[in-house]
Amino acid sequence: MGFLTLAIESSCDDTAVAILEGQRNVLSSTMSSQVESHAPFGGVVPEYASRMHLEATLPLVDRALAEADAKPSDLGLIAVTAGPGLMGSLLVGVMTAKGLAQAWKKPILGVNHLEGHVFANVVNHPDLDPPFIAMIVSGGHTEVVLVENLGSYRILGGTKDDAAGEAYDKVAKLLGLAYPGGPIVDELAKDGDPQAFDFPVPLKKSDEISFSFSGLKTAVLWQIERIKREGTSLPVKDICASFQRAAVEALICKLDLAVQKTGVEKVVLSGGVAANSYLRGMVLDRGDWKGYVPDLFYCTDNAVMIGAAGYHGWMRGRRSGLDLSPSPSWSIMDGV
Repeated sequence: MGFLTLAIESSCDDTAVAILEGQRNVLSSTMSSQVESHAPFGGVVPEYASRMHLEATLPLVDRALAEADAKPSDLGLIAVTAGPGLMGSLLVGVMTAKGLAQAWKKPILGVNHLEGHVFANVVNHPDLDPPFIAMIVSGGHTEVVLVENLGSYRILGGTKDDAAGEAYDKVAKLLGLAYPGGPIVDELAKDGDPQAFDFPVPLKKSDEISFSFSGLKTAVLWQIERIKREGTSLPVKDICASFQRAAVEALICKLDLAVQKTGVEKVVLSGGVAANSYLRGMVLDRGDWKGYVPDLFYCTDNAVMIGAAGYHGWMRGRRSGLDLSPSPSWSIMDGV
């Protein structure tokens, strides 16, 4: 058995533990989802999420070791998400990892969650080598990153307000749909008319690689209120399709701009919104770049990506100690 990494991910509302051999050989991957627990509140309740991580993490560690047929003594490294994310959730993962590292006398490494999302594609695509452009799109992040080398990143642009996933969830809420709204909007949009409503594509003509979804969200709100005043039923599927067309076009046009500005013609998609069927199709079907998307499982917050990023970071000389502290606003540019 080669070098084994035990990885722990608890940055938001999913607890995940995995064991990797090297960078890509996944020996086990376990997860506990909190979606159903937070759904009645219409979003993640941070304190509730922390308590559920506390209950789930150690049983998942035991399960991951059993599925990998591994013992603590077999491990070469414990990798844990140290940021960005919710402070309470991060604390549970980091303190668990530190406790295990101390008890088992194993080294520990804090991993940047956004770097982890980049490595989701590295795990999935053995042929993917830098340089490439990574778009990280989720409920909390919309960033375009130039991956010059694995471990060397330059942020090309990000969102000015809502992240893409937030916009999806807020539009879903306006339409009275359940949480999380992104997958529901995507599914309903498949049967809707994307040209039914002329929603604006945010910052389409700007020469800046940046995003703003608040205006698009407001345009959807006004359209819904207008239809309600007219006393007609809401064409939910058409609204979903039209919103999705505008939101995805905003993402794609900025990816296009990043390719033009850098000359890098490999593009990878990552993060929760990378599971969106329309966005995945647009990234893969472009003729002017080579697109990569992760398997659907690797779009979510998973421990495999943290293990892969942790292993690579360890091999390139990154180190953490038992003084490791979570950093909720840790940038991918800082110390990875």
